[in-house]
Amino acid sequence: METIIRLYKRLLDSTKLNFIRYLYYDIDWNNRLIAISGARGTGKTTLMLQYIKQEVADKTKALYMSLDNIWFSTHTLSDLVEDFYAGGGNAIFLDEVHHYPNWAIEVKNIYDSYPDMKIVFTGSSMLEIYQSGADLSRRAIHYSLYGMSFREFLKFEYGDEFPKLHLDEILTNHFELSSNITSRFKVLPRFAEYLEYGYYPLYKENVKSYPDRLQGIVNAVIDSDLPACTNIEHSSGIKIKKLLAVISTLVPYVPNISKLSSEIEISRNSMLSYIHLLHQARLIYALGQKANGISVLTKPDKIYLDNPNLLYALSTSIANEGNVRETFFANQLKVKHEVTYLKSTDFLIDSKYAFEIGGKNKGFNQIKDMSNSFVASDGVESGFGNKIPLWLFGFLY
Repeated sequence: METIIRLYKRLLDSTKLNFIRYLYYDIDWNNRLIAISGARGTGKTTLMLQYIKQEVADKTKALYMSLDNIWFSTHTLSDLVEDFYAGGGNAIFLDEVHHYPNWAIEVKNIYDSYPDMKIVFTGSSMLEIYQSGADLSRRAIHYSLYGMSFREFLKFEYGDEFPKLHLDEILTNHFELSSNITSRFKVLPRFAEYLEYGYYPLYKENVKSYPDRLQGIVNAVIDSDLPACTNIEHSSGIKIKKLLAVISTLVPYVPNISKLSSEIEISRNSMLSYIHLLHQARLIYALGQKANGISVLTKPDKIYLDNPNLLYALSTSIANEGNVRETFFANQLKVKHEVTYLKSTDFLIDSKYAFEIGGKNKGFNQIKDMSNSFVASDGVESGFGNKIPLWLFGFLY
């Protein structure tokens, strides 16, 4: 236990409070059992440590631990919590729970056995607490952490702070909103930076090696997280990597499942299952025509990489501007809104607003006869009427 405590204190001492992710303020920290899922590299660990540093008066009564630590190969979580509680502890923060065998059952037992113990745990975006077999769904309040928005990047990189915007605000008042921002700095160069490397906070460690870090994250998700969260075997992981490599060269991609299955040499059902897993892992974004999303054996209507940074990191050639624009829009809107596929235009938002995505000269020809239709235009600082700067949609969270 002393090993875990030393690591906890070292991490807490090095935790900074100058930048705090959007989800910190959305979480009701008064709940006794909180689940935070999200993709690798988005800041789940930092979020928990920041809460301890800011809100826990007596730091010795809280304990952070990562369940992928080798210490747990010879110790159990239950025994550690029992010793911690006996010493006066009342709050545990568990990181990477999906790497611990039978994590859900132990978390449930701890929750039931220590009624005054606060538990916060994080896991992969594939974490299925509703199918955990331990009935955590009625106990845990679940939150999902996404990568940084453009708004957050401006704060993280430059110290420029702006409030979150609602979609309705942007649609009705975008000229004034964009003017307030562009009066402070040149927004387009910063937007270009964000698209290339601003989604995962870890870029700060070394921008030059950032693409290699992202490829490392992709490998870790497929080699480590997928097997920990599913029954995927090593041989399947190789196929999934091949699938991702093929998709990354084609996106935005209207999938031909039969052709793709033949190329990867797997069955149709396996192909659909792998696409679903990559979507859950937030490596791709599978888009359908229904607001309730893509199920395991449903063919998506269109496939994107999850975010523009992955486009730059995984592309074997220069990232296509049109692909980057659409990927950014879908990525930012999906956090707070329903994004669905619409044959007549690029996206339908909340079953109400139709959007066409394009460059500065993009017109309204495709959507001129559609009500509640808009153009999200790249390469412009401000818009007019129903033509809105694309970058402004990066202020939604």
